[in-house]
Amino acid sequence: MIPHRGLAQPFVLILAAIVVGCRTEVPKNVAAMVNGRPITYEQLEKQYQIYFGGQTAELSPEEEAIRKLEVLRSLIDNEIMLQRAERAGLLATDADVEAKLAELRAPYTEEEFRKQLQARHMTEADLREQLRRDLSVQRLFNREITAHISVTDQEIRQYYEANRSMFHFPEPQLHLAQILVTPHPDPEVRNLRRDKAQNREEALAKIKAIYARLKQGEDFALVAQAYSEDPNTAPNGGDLGFIPESALEQASVELRRAVLALQPGQISDIIETPEGFRIVKLISREPAGQRDLSDPRVQQTIRETLRNRKDQLLRAAFYEMARNEARVVNYYAMRLYQAKGPVRPGEGNK
Repeated sequence: MIPHRGLAQPFVLILAAIVVGCRTEVPKNVAAMVNGRPITYEQLEKQYQIYFGGQTAELSPEEEAIRKLEVLRSLIDNEIMLQRAERAGLLATDADVEAKLAELRAPYTEEEFRKQLQARHMTEADLREQLRRDLSVQRLFNREITAHISVTDQEIRQYYEANRSMFHFPEPQLHLAQILVTPHPDPEVRNLRRDKAQNREEALAKIKAIYARLKQGEDFALVAQAYSEDPNTAPNGGDLGFIPESALEQASVELRRAVLALQPGQISDIIETPEGFRIVKLISREPAGQRDLSDPRVQQTIRETLRNRKDQLLRAAFYEMARNEARVVNYYAMRLYQAKGPVRPGEGNK
């Protein structure tokens, strides 16, 4: 589901934008413009293939168009942030890109790495460009958001006193987070993107796209907040809290095996469960017993929890503020609406 933007703008401005949009001739091969800089249909198609790959054979034209709108929105958001990073002099250097590429390549042989790229419909040049963009945007976030987040000792103490029972473990605990995608329609989806798979095929394609983003280094909590379909955990970045090890006995064999194989900080492969498709992250393992506030692990857990909350809130607000300030024209959406249905890239450009 595509969220409606600009509802808070004055009606006169909305009406003016509609009038101008209806009179604007669509530039050839331009899917959208962000502050005068084009996003082409070639870029849209390439990113669409990276996200969904071969999971599009059975899609209707309408379903494919909806997916492309979502991919284009992601490209627009990324371009907005990249331009802000550029203006601030925060673009990643060649050395930054090569260092990150070496880090991603390290766990694989050359043949395995090549197959990973092929599975994502990417060339090494595509990956370098994606890394440059992601690293530049992360620099922007570090300066505009992360550098301004602080957690005081008083906040940590207040959180501990309000949640003391969370730190009493009668048995070993696992601190887990998850991203869940279900195959069932739900009009009450509560992730930031208002994004919901409608059937098993869409759910599988979506979770594969999410997995690819995580493997490219995107932050698990932010991806969960944007795309996870679990209404209880998505707002908190997928955080499931501490779960007793014995609770895994009630989980499916595949889920239990995947979780127990994880080391802190690692994510699982895609796991199919009766509820849908999951990706699970193990944040930490904790032995049994009461944890006092003097325990450095307790302080660190609380500090990270509070920092993540503030980070997620400020990033969401920063994205909205940046969108409000950007000049965006989505020509692909305009053409879809004018044609009252799906169109091919070459239609309406002449």
